[in-house]
Amino acid sequence: MIWVEPPDGIRRSLYLGSSERRKPHAVLRRMLDALPEDMPPMGAGDPVDTLQQRVAALLGKEAALLLPTGKMAQQIALRINADRSGIRTFAAHPTCHLVNWELDGYAHVHNLDFQPLGNDRELFTAAHIRAVPVPVSTVVWELPQREIGGLLPDWDTLAEQLRTARDLGARTHLDGARLWEAQTGYDQSAADIAGVFDSVYVSLYKTLEAPRGAVLLGDRSFVTEASRWAVRLGGESAGNWPLGAAGLLALDDIVPRMSTYRDHALRMAEAINATESARTVPDVPRTPYFQVELPVGPESAASAHTELCEETGLEVFRTLRTRDEPDTCAFEISITEASSDIAPADVAAFLTELVQRARQMDAAA
Repeated sequence: MIWVEPPDGIRRSLYLGSSERRKPHAVLRRMLDALPEDMPPMGAGDPVDTLQQRVAALLGKEAALLLPTGKMAQQIALRINADRSGIRTFAAHPTCHLVNWELDGYAHVHNLDFQPLGNDRELFTAAHIRAVPVPVSTVVWELPQREIGGLLPDWDTLAEQLRTARDLGARTHLDGARLWEAQTGYDQSAADIAGVFDSVYVSLYKTLEAPRGAVLLGDRSFVTEASRWAVRLGGESAGNWPLGAAGLLALDDIVPRMSTYRDHALRMAEAINATESARTVPDVPRTPYFQVELPVGPESAASAHTELCEETGLEVFRTLRTRDEPDTCAFEISITEASSDIAPADVAAFLTELVQRARQMDAAA
């Protein structure tokens, strides 16, 4: 992964974290406009309690717990299942967030072991679950699978995988950081998707634009135990009303627009693929999230991007993923409220010029 320093003068951005809507002043103003003046900061009816009840109802779960981060939420879920089963191993895709982005917290904090399912370029299958050589307490699904372009298993395939895991005695957990986006790729409601898993985590700070926050859901006994772990790990919900308030705004303003973002992502991918200077993964996105592969190396791509940002005011990425092939790289696009008005033609023209300049840089080197 290569970080690309943003230049001054950016006016429009596809980068998930750079939206003007995420600035503290903008978030606080939306809170002031939306929250009742008499809403209490703690206890029944406060933003945390209200958010937990609303998310539980939306996803059809008995109970929900607000936590500061998805990292904490998922590690708590795995720890509970491991303690209850006496099995310290969980299984997931090789590129899952727990393994790639959390400094092995599952091992260092909870003494858990990881078994990869399948390879790092494709979705895992029921056969991969059956082939795990040791008992596992939990099988984890990430919907969509971020690191391979936001792919989703089809609904019947997912059902087969879940049956296989349960036949082996494992609990099923959904990394639903992008569940709201994943719902646009299925002919199912968010509650239908969450309902087939024993536990679910959803993020409030990706497409939903909250500054931070995650919700962990399951049955009442699971969430009661999760709340104990939240205290042990310093993530209890008491006093976290700003996170609850930001989450409530997202449920009202952002979640209902997910299909709009998906449709814009489809138009964006079609325009990019038509350039023949870049390609999307997958070719046709299932959700508002996808990746773009460039036929140039990351260093020259980053330099050309900086030049074009300064000239056009448009930022297309801030991180680049390296590939096994030396003259290729990739970045991700997640269509949100902030990027939903960026014209696909503008992005296509930007990438066409970027690839041309990057190749000129490589030729001159």
